[in-house]
Amino acid sequence: MKSIISFIFKISRFRFWIYTGGTYVVGYALGFSVFADFLRPEYYLYLFYFFIPANVFIYGVNDYWDEETDQLNPKKDEKEYRVNNIERKKLLNVIYLVTGFSLILLIFQNMNERIIFSLFLGLSYFYSAPPLRFKEKPFLDFSSNYLYIMPGIFAYYLASQSIPPGIILAGAYFHISAMHIFSAIPDIEYDKSSSITTTPVFIGEKASLYLCLIFWLLLSLIVIYLADFYPLSFLVFLYPVFPLSLLLKKSLDINKVYWYLPYVNTILGGILFSSLVVYKLFFIN
Repeated sequence: MKSIISFIFKISRFRFWIYTGGTYVVGYALGFSVFADFLRPEYYLYLFYFFIPANVFIYGVNDYWDEETDQLNPKKDEKEYRVNNIERKKLLNVIYLVTGFSLILLIFQNMNERIIFSLFLGLSYFYSAPPLRFKEKPFLDFSSNYLYIMPGIFAYYLASQSIPPGIILAGAYFHISAMHIFSAIPDIEYDKSSSITTTPVFIGEKASLYLCLIFWLLLSLIVIYLADFYPLSFLVFLYPVFPLSLLLKKSLDINKVYWYLPYVNTILGGILFSSLVVYKLFFIN
């Protein structure tokens, strides 16, 4: 039992739990109306799901279909876990387990929740799995990364029974697209050698950094506008600083710079969640 829990922890890539779990809590904070919304059992059920099982599904599927290319990926020796041949059956069983859990959840959802949840599962699976395998298709690779926004849309609907406004969905697209492109830049040479054509491979490192800069600037403008120029909202400009600093200072190593992003996402996400909850509870209600 201890070994299987340890295995699940490793393949779930705990550094990235915040990318689904954090999106979920921010989406719920955007959609909730009263404090009682945080006392609903389903909030905590899906809080657990999007922090751990969701990541097990995303990265378990990725590890299963990337067996050959992962053998050469240096990140598997440093920041991530490389599944060996002996563990492939265990990995498949874990994927089946999480898929079963996901299907049970689908049974108890209403139709709109089921659609949103199914989109999350479909994007998560076909990002890595054939025949679609979005990760190898320029522009579709970062667009399909919207899978990380689906938990937030699901949470917003769970809390409000409505879909977030279009401007929020657009801002989320700009952010998650920039995140994906930025994370793929360090792998350009490795992806080329593995015959994987990502957006950075297709357009090059410099153009990719400019695209990240544009996307994150658009996100920043949207956030500041929605926050009505609240001072804390200007912290969002931390994101475009990442590609801009690399464009201006060639000596910076993107392999090191990239790993600061999870901290920025966690801190800014926490500020956004706390600000939304405080504002809605004490200044609106």
